[in-house]
Amino acid sequence: MPLPPTGIPTPPYLDDSAVRRLLRLDALLPAMRQALIDLSAGRVLQPLRSVLELPEQDGMLFLKPACTDQALATKLITLYPNNAAQGLPSLLATIVLMDPATGAPLALMDGTWITELRTAAVSAVAADALVSPGPKVVALLGSGALARSHALALRAVREISQIRIWSRDPANVARCAEAIDGIGCASAEEAVRGADIVCTVTNAMTPVLQGAWLKPGAFVAAIGAPRPTWRELDDAAMANVVIADSRHSAEHEAGDVIHSGATVYGEIGELLSGRLARPAPGQTVIFKALGQAVEDAVAARLVYDAYQRASR
Repeated sequence: MPLPPTGIPTPPYLDDSAVRRLLRLDALLPAMRQALIDLSAGRVLQPLRSVLELPEQDGMLFLKPACTDQALATKLITLYPNNAAQGLPSLLATIVLMDPATGAPLALMDGTWITELRTAAVSAVAADALVSPGPKVVALLGSGALARSHALALRAVREISQIRIWSRDPANVARCAEAIDGIGCASAEEAVRGADIVCTVTNAMTPVLQGAWLKPGAFVAAIGAPRPTWRELDDAAMANVVIADSRHSAEHEAGDVIHSGATVYGEIGELLSGRLARPAPGQTVIFKALGQAVEDAVAARLVYDAYQRASR
């Protein structure tokens, strides 16, 4: 390949189909576990994400950089909730992966599947650490791409006896239920009552999950509401034990934490490394995840390394 004037090879672009082919869940799960441990141990350089609000489009642009000893990356995400009406994804992402030693670009890749799978993998890692063994009932509030990826990832760490799905769009619920072999529910309460694992994966700005519905000892992966003014969970739900992917992010970006006044018990990385005591058996746990940039950087490096091996 001829070199451009800078002497740096033109980085490859890996589209969505390539990323889906190269990123394996069995490799991603331990990688996310280690990334969370490293983040809590201070071995990751990562600022709070920057957010540009786009009021004319009712959208947002997120900028998420992170650096580890193996990966330097920035993810650009657009969130356009109205895209669904045009048959387009509401969340679009692009990742730039660079060499942390030189800053040279290594690859540009579609971040859609990385975002979907690493988000679910992080929830699965937390569930694996906090949910007892045995068959579990899962409730998914939300019926989009993250609901489907969560079904995949949770089945990789626990035996799932039933998955219930609810969202505000019954047609989407029906499609999601068929795709993941789940059961559609007419209300969020119907989905949540008696569930062992609850995942909130919505675009909601006001609570869709009430603490009164939760089974004692349930595990809740609270994935949506990534802005200080948005919420998915009510105060009663947030009165339980709250564990975050990042305490700093949760206290500055998560409306669920900010407006409920909840105290963050600790970070999942601290628990995984043994530095944080596990909540007592039978306590309901809220895992508040904001989607950390290090997760994208590590996942992108997995994709790039797999691409390099396939290209030899």
